[in-house]
Amino acid sequence: MTDREVSVVLPAYNEAGTLERTVEVTLETLGDFLPAGSFEVIVAEDGCDDETPEIASRLAAADDRVRHFHSDERLGRGGALERAFEASEGDVLVYFDTDLATDMRHLEQLVEAIRTDGYDVATGSRWMPGNVATRPFERDVASRGYNSLVRLFLRTGLRDHQCGFKAFDRAALFALTDGVEDDHWFWDTEVLVRAQRAGYDIEEFPVDWEPKGDTKVDLVRDVFGMGSQILRLWWQVGVQPRIDRRVTVAAGTLLVLVAVALMTVYLDPSAVLEAMRAADPVLVGVATVVYLLSWPLRGMRYRDILAELGYRERVGFLTGAVFISQTGNLVFPARAGDAVRAYIVKARRDIPYPSGFASLAIERVFDLLSLTVLAGATFIALALAGVDVTSIGAAEASGRGEQSGRTAVYVAAGVGAAAIAAVAVIVATARSDRNLVRAWLGRISDDSYVDYVAGVVERFAGDVQTVAEDRRAFAVVGASSLLIWVIDVATALVVFAAFDVGLAPGELVAVGFLAVSVGNLAKVLPLSPGGIGLYEGAFSLIVVALTPVGWAVALAAAIVDHAVKNVVTVVGGVASTLLLNVSLTTAVDESSDVDPDSPARD
Repeated sequence: MTDREVSVVLPAYNEAGTLERTVEVTLETLGDFLPAGSFEVIVAEDGCDDETPEIASRLAAADDRVRHFHSDERLGRGGALERAFEASEGDVLVYFDTDLATDMRHLEQLVEAIRTDGYDVATGSRWMPGNVATRPFERDVASRGYNSLVRLFLRTGLRDHQCGFKAFDRAALFALTDGVEDDHWFWDTEVLVRAQRAGYDIEEFPVDWEPKGDTKVDLVRDVFGMGSQILRLWWQVGVQPRIDRRVTVAAGTLLVLVAVALMTVYLDPSAVLEAMRAADPVLVGVATVVYLLSWPLRGMRYRDILAELGYRERVGFLTGAVFISQTGNLVFPARAGDAVRAYIVKARRDIPYPSGFASLAIERVFDLLSLTVLAGATFIALALAGVDVTSIGAAEASGRGEQSGRTAVYVAAGVGAAAIAAVAVIVATARSDRNLVRAWLGRISDDSYVDYVAGVVERFAGDVQTVAEDRRAFAVVGASSLLIWVIDVATALVVFAAFDVGLAPGELVAVGFLAVSVGNLAKVLPLSPGGIGLYEGAFSLIVVALTPVGWAVALAAAIVDHAVKNVVTVVGGVASTLLLNVSLTTAVDESSDVDPDSPARD
């Protein structure tokens, strides 16, 4: 035990009106049940813009039991708490809100739960029988809803996760904070959830509580912030640990089997196989060569993007890195290969992870924009040519495809419209000195969580603005992206020719452009490794809807087209792993633990 048995941290953000009274009450209450000199009070002042820093410094100078930790920048509630706890001296670590909403007569019970009773974590609860809690209606609804969602998704068994009245055993807390990712309002909940998952002893007891000030439900903090954090933690502690390679392979196999079983309801698989056997193997080989031409372009585009971020690398190495990452996306779900590329450029060329992830974000935006331009231009051309594009799905070959075909096009149109709108806004604001992200979020929320959310949005927008600020770079990367996807479409057209579908050249080109573009937009949602199934479905629906080609031939062509591209990707990926001496599984495991915003590591 240290001389200071108990350290109480008061998280303070613009608390000039309450801080002095809070410190006074805290010292007095602690002195009523703890020996003199056995406790300290730390003011964790978090980037305040009022008189809080001056008041905290004055209080610390006047009483050696009080310490003040100042931060020029917002660390967030959780970040400020962790920083103060690390500098504290006590074995029992306590914090509560500076508005003293929780009745201070409970402080002794909170401290002694750790100090005497041996619990690892103790927390007050406003939702247990025996407490008195006065809440405005909107706050009552929000709190009940939030805690219900936490119990539903995270299975904690606790009644109240966000009550700002908690204590920890020092060793237990520091063991937990290594895994805690949130540094703001969700920090309280995440610590409790991880503590329960780790098997620590938790004491939850009822407290009398009365809110102070004009607290209100906040859209950004309560809906966007807290809701997304619940889902993130649910995935990390409830789903991800159960997903290993065996589960992934089994789930992927099951999805394929289900898709095949459902396909037999409206399509004879033997007809698809017969159509594939009839395809001209020479033209399929030509399609393979055509697709190979796009890969040096992918390496050149990635070189240009990295050059804008300040890194110059050889096209050969970068093409290999793209091959490996795309192979990872085929083998592993949820586009795990994207993180693999950031790992490779860091491990082999010492390009920091933030720059690696930034380059990927830029590349993805240009891919979406290119596909949208191709799909939109083709859609307009077909309409001008007199094709009834509004009747998609009404092909004679299968009435069952009508609604699905329309849905595929509408979804692709929505994704494309969103991509164009986002890029237009980013480009338009690239040279602006105004912080439009924070200004817009500030209109719908006045909570400090806006800083966190705005930071996430700004990092993404800033990645694209890096290229958008340079008109030449934007044009070069945009042109190379269009050319890459034109070659992708050309590959599909050659495959179509291998099936002798009997379409006029103009009709074949137009439908091919639309089908490939929509098929790739459908792969935006990473529901299966490499988008297998999604691409073929969307591709076939467009072809059947707009041409006399039947379902069997359309699906066969889609399967062969996607297979050609995937085989080239896998062969190139395997060759690149050997040339660069990279283990794909090791890269996936290493990159899964990488924080995109973390600094570079040696």
